[in-house]
Amino acid sequence: MLAAFGLTEATSTGIVVSQTDAMQVPVVANAIQLISEAVASLDIYVKRIEGETEIDVPDHPLLSLLRNESNDWTSGFEMIRQIVRDALMDDRGGLAWVNRIGGEPREIIRYRRAVLQFDIDLETGERKYNLGNRPIVARDVIHLLPPLERSPLTLAREAIGIALALDRHAAKLFGRGARPSGALLIPKGMGEEAIKAARAAWRVAHEGEDQGRTAFLFDGMTFEPFTFNSTDAQFLENRRFQIEEIARCFNIPAPMVGDLSRATWSNSEQKGREFLSYTLEPWLRGLEGALRRALFNDQERQNHVIRFDRDDLTRADLATRATTINSLIASQTINPNEGREWLGLPPRDGGDEFLNPNISAAKPEPATGSADPLKSERNPEDDNATE
Repeated sequence: MLAAFGLTEATSTGIVVSQTDAMQVPVVANAIQLISEAVASLDIYVKRIEGETEIDVPDHPLLSLLRNESNDWTSGFEMIRQIVRDALMDDRGGLAWVNRIGGEPREIIRYRRAVLQFDIDLETGERKYNLGNRPIVARDVIHLLPPLERSPLTLAREAIGIALALDRHAAKLFGRGARPSGALLIPKGMGEEAIKAARAAWRVAHEGEDQGRTAFLFDGMTFEPFTFNSTDAQFLENRRFQIEEIARCFNIPAPMVGDLSRATWSNSEQKGREFLSYTLEPWLRGLEGALRRALFNDQERQNHVIRFDRDDLTRADLATRATTINSLIASQTINPNEGREWLGLPPRDGGDEFLNPNISAAKPEPATGSADPLKSERNPEDDNATE
């Protein structure tokens, strides 16, 4: 009920975690930006299914909406990024309306939450969409649903609330010079009014922007600081644990959001592969299905698909790629032009042949017979005449 009215219930820490408050936590903003921009940065293709093979269709009209401009004020990159970001932050998921003219998609528009809405049939789970006060068909809506029927941001509210509490505590701590408070020990016999005056004078002289000044005590007063400090309370460890906890809520390896405490040279590459396989792949599959359902007509939906190119995320460094391509060409698995295509280079003449460049061509053998042309032209009768 609170979510229906745009309200948010307080967490166990007493802090209300709205979308705006959650985005103030660096690891949350980093996780949402990382996933949404990683998906939007991938090349997108329209392919036609022929048997068990998917053939690229580079001239399909939908590519202009997905790659170039979804509408007059939004690029394809921005549209895909926004749909994924909404699915990460909103329980409703990411929504966009497809404007069709003559039955063909002409633009994709993302409306505000209050404009594009939907209701769910409690028995069948069917979603019925409304654009303003006008009902629209489900085929015209791109809808990317979050996992577990709730967004990762909602599922991480308690962890985000603790992170906010730790951030606020750190702000107060360093706002006081990173020094724990202490106690003024006042001898007996000082009146109540004198105690209030001494306390007020101390706060004026040693708190806020005036902290750090030399203290002057009188009438036998002493100051005893508390020995408690943030390190003894494992404050830094708690903050690092919250980074890991929020990263788990978004299903992101901790090194991907900047926690390098357990990252090594040997496991960094493996974490990158896990990011593709376990974090991005479910979002890519869901977005591919949502785009296919809303953008293709009935005939194209039978034999056309939309695919994101995953190779950009698994591409190794240039030295490793060069070594791998040379090995594949030498083993005649690919030809040189196919290797040049992987590097983004144009084909060259003669590059379609499967040859091993590490083996030089054999020299032609000399013609059979005598190498002496005079001997081959000599007449045997002349030899007999000489004898």
